Amino acid sequence: MPERAEIIFIQYSSALGSELPDDHPMLVISAKAFAEKTGIVVGFPMTHSDRHRDNPFAIAVPGAKGQAGCLLAHQPNSFDWRQRNARPHPWGTGHDKLLTAALKRFDAVFSICGH
Repeated sequence: MPERAEIIFIQYSSALGSELPDDHPMLVISAKAFAEKTGIVVGFPMTHSDRHRDNPFAIAVPGAKGQAGCLLAHQPNSFDWRQRNARPHPWGTGHDKLLTAALKRFDAVFSICGH
């Protein structure tokens, strides 16, 4: 069951245009109780694609073996976590600082906290 501030793998396909395809990591922003009751997980996708390096709404995330990744705080997704084969990512849980940074970037795009 996905937990808030956990990084999971989830199936993004089918994808269209510039959307992420296939399995990708996701930083979960929804609560575990929400996932349990609805079967839905909400989160920010993560990628290693170079095309996001200059994106002001992407957050650089250090990866394994020095390979940098990006968290895309401007592209939240919601998925049926069971049907999309959500499973734990090796980085696991407890990414509270990353979650806080991502939510601040998200708010810069959508201004929900300031109405």
